[in-house]
Amino acid sequence: MDGSIFLPLMVIIPIICAILVNLIHGSEKTTKVIAVIAAICLPIVPLITTYSYHFFGGYQPLSNGGITAQIPAALQGAIQGSLVQYFHPAITYAFGPGQQVILFVLGLVAMCAVFVSIAETKKTSGVYLYMLFMLTAALMAFILTDDIFNLYVFFEIAALVQVGLILVSRVRGNYETGLKYMLLGEIGGSFLLLGIGLLLGLTGNVNISDIVLAIHTGAVDPTNPVLLFAAGMLIYGWLYATGLPPFNAIKSEIYSKGLPSGSMILQSFSVIGCIAVGLTIIRVFGYLPVTQMAMLAVSVIAMILGISMAMVQDDYKRIIAYLAVGELGYIGVGLGLGTAYSITAGLFQAVNELVVTSFMFIGFGLVLYKTRTSKLSNLGGLLESMPIPALLTILAGFAMAGVPPFNVFQSKYMLVQAALDSGLPELAIIMIILSVVTFLAFLKITYAIFLKPKPDDLEIVSDSLPATTVAVMFLFFVICLVIGLYPDIVVGNLGIYALSVLMV
Repeated sequence: MDGSIFLPLMVIIPIICAILVNLIHGSEKTTKVIAVIAAICLPIVPLITTYSYHFFGGYQPLSNGGITAQIPAALQGAIQGSLVQYFHPAITYAFGPGQQVILFVLGLVAMCAVFVSIAETKKTSGVYLYMLFMLTAALMAFILTDDIFNLYVFFEIAALVQVGLILVSRVRGNYETGLKYMLLGEIGGSFLLLGIGLLLGLTGNVNISDIVLAIHTGAVDPTNPVLLFAAGMLIYGWLYATGLPPFNAIKSEIYSKGLPSGSMILQSFSVIGCIAVGLTIIRVFGYLPVTQMAMLAVSVIAMILGISMAMVQDDYKRIIAYLAVGELGYIGVGLGLGTAYSITAGLFQAVNELVVTSFMFIGFGLVLYKTRTSKLSNLGGLLESMPIPALLTILAGFAMAGVPPFNVFQSKYMLVQAALDSGLPELAIIMIILSVVTFLAFLKITYAIFLKPKPDDLEIVSDSLPATTVAVMFLFFVICLVIGLYPDIVVGNLGIYALSVLMV
């Protein structure tokens, strides 16, 4: 069987499942069965799919023999050797080794989010599962699509679903946070669409490969002011998608208002949005030094603000949220440096962030599950009542801080090396210092929650913890350790993806 037929299923399966669980949400048992089956498929489908392209409607580029036979013979000679022969008349999905690694890890995170959601709620919500699956489908499309308008469509779907995940969380202040994020989304999405419209007007294409080819072959003046304005619009959309400044505060608030399973997927949107939109900007506008400078500057500011804001919080949910946003700055640094090695490092950091941040949200979610409070000043002594989850949570914090032998150490080491290779030792020093401060932040959390004496008024709401959630934590721990010890199992494939980004 041709494995390429599975390529569109990576998006179709979660969409169909989302619709089904929403329609039959009244039947809890059936909803669980459908959700579990679909969740298991999410990481499996990328593994069995053959590296290939998928052209929706079967309309291949003319260079592939797409519709050449339908063109008069007198015109076929003129088409050969021109840009027209490379034109993509259909929405194109591209799937290679790098996409496979990212989509497999994303599918694994989404699967675990579904399992945790079912395990930690008394009554499974079809509406909540609908949002988890729809957001997963959008993120899958982010990585696969080579069509910038298709990227925008799923970007808007993801933005709306994020608001929905916050509204159903029933956390105090969630409605206010959701409304603020939705209003900002209208601005960010509109600016992104404006940039896409300008690119369409200048190049006549929405396919990213066609746009890149038009610019680099001189069919479009690369110094056109309209093109430069479009670059600014796309960068603004990138900032909104990732939660980089000036959206870091609202993005951190979004994470803190979500349930642990929802926060896993919300953070995945930021990570996948960072690399999907960021790589598009690098491909189209990478020839502009100001583009890379802007991406680097904002990323460094995000790292500094993230750790600075985290250190002054008394709510561990807000601490993790700010750290998660700050960690995205490392991905932005990798993309902004613009070399094959740095982009590989940035993609590696993105893969690691998908795992480690989810690991963190689950671990601290168990603290909330057990105590119903997230205030550090109200917590303490939980090491005795939840020793194994506590140890795993501490190790997750060490992994995020870049402590060896875990996976984030490897990607941050690569990012430091990329900065040195680019002649920016100051940037390398900043990343090292911030990693150390992140480690200190986790020591503060660890002591406050697990090691300091238990307050007399701290009530343990639940004596037991969901076995499924603890098993998911073990899975993430193993992944962090294996990738940390054997980084080449993913770095090589991500390097191929990075090289394809820089090719015209």
